[in-house]
Amino acid sequence: MKLYNTLTMTKEEFEPLEEGKVKMYVCGPTVYDFIHIGNARPLIVFDTLRRYFEYKGYEVIYIQNFTDVEDKMINRANKEGITVFELAERFIQEYYKDADRLNVKRATKNPRATEEIEDMIALIQRLIDKGYAYVVDGDVYFRTRKFAEYGKLSHKNIEELMAGARVDPNEKKEDPLDFALWKAKKEGEPAWSSPWGEGRPGWHIECSVMAMKYLGQTIDIHAGGQDLIFPHHENEIAQSEAATGKPFARFWLHNGYVNINNEKMSKSLGNFFTVREIIEKYHPEALRLFMLQAHYRKPLNFSIDLIEQAEVALKRIYTCYENLEFLIQNAASSSENDDMLKAAIEDLKAKFIDAMEDDLNTAEATGYLFEMVREINTYANSCSKETLTFAKDTLKELCSILGILEQYSEKEEAIPQEILELVKKRNQARKAKNFAEADRIRDELKSLGYIVLDTPQGTKIERIK
Repeated sequence: MKLYNTLTMTKEEFEPLEEGKVKMYVCGPTVYDFIHIGNARPLIVFDTLRRYFEYKGYEVIYIQNFTDVEDKMINRANKEGITVFELAERFIQEYYKDADRLNVKRATKNPRATEEIEDMIALIQRLIDKGYAYVVDGDVYFRTRKFAEYGKLSHKNIEELMAGARVDPNEKKEDPLDFALWKAKKEGEPAWSSPWGEGRPGWHIECSVMAMKYLGQTIDIHAGGQDLIFPHHENEIAQSEAATGKPFARFWLHNGYVNINNEKMSKSLGNFFTVREIIEKYHPEALRLFMLQAHYRKPLNFSIDLIEQAEVALKRIYTCYENLEFLIQNAASSSENDDMLKAAIEDLKAKFIDAMEDDLNTAEATGYLFEMVREINTYANSCSKETLTFAKDTLKELCSILGILEQYSEKEEAIPQEILELVKKRNQARKAKNFAEADRIRDELKSLGYIVLDTPQGTKIERIK
């Protein structure tokens, strides 16, 4: 499999450090509010990558953190008159609700920053001892210029970074490019004891510690949104590699931005959607499919029209799968169309896999999936049970990689027994050529919210949407 590595700006063949095992770290949310659709993109994209690795037989150790102490959290907690820990617990639980509905698999571990403070202090002390960090009035800063490779991820040099740096005359840093590893305690903020006085960790040190603690000093893949390349991921590399002398992550993967109606998503513009708002109105898998119908590295434009189109497309997949289940019940033992459909499915499956192997090209892969749906719909009515079962299993297999078609069993409630009895009576009336009675029962079923379709394979019952 080839993946685009932000570090080298090229597609590289992926081989894990340890055979049969992939170690991934994905930056998670700051848990001060409901996640928005911008947060949802890396969740869905890198969950899909994990699913594909697992499909290929790898064991994936997937770590995604929760930032549960940070300025936004402190400000909101103080505003609500609760502790930062209470705020974090509330929105971590809300995160799980949304992520579960999006079929995002639970991480191997979701470490919380506040639970890893001791290890952060140890890493900061190590950087101080090696001369990469210094203490000023209880704050600890990283000496950016001392790390010779600083800028290698964002592909910026020190001069470019200096030109864009904001210089605060009140800052105590030796250099404007230096960044905080530890922040001295301020009034109204949670704090922990450290060798430099009470305070709390900087944002960047959190991820370095959690990635290395649970995955090792060198990991296979570090991933997140494009907005994290600089300074967050750049700083992670600097402090991690300065401490260990080893490469921090072999592959750096970043997804593109999400825009709303061709404008940057922003609360100030009033075009800010939470995942909760969208999945309360639309099928959660429609949001997932929408995200996967574009290449993960490209910008993605979100609009209500586009999510509605994704929901229609999702329904096509569900309807195809439902029809296969129905047709299998009464299918013939063989058919002249079997070889044609099998060959088409095998060809499209191979193309689907090739697309996924090419830098997780889900945009192309979903296109092949819908071609498969079209082929199945064309030939399914005249195929054998064996071929229909093959089609159904393959469709399910590929959809599982994408994390869709997983809510089929809960899509609809079971058809009530009284409806089944009416359908049975209608079939008896038709068999007796009592078409007036059959039509009367059909109208009664319609008034109860159901329609019946007479097919060569038998009677099909559908709920009126």
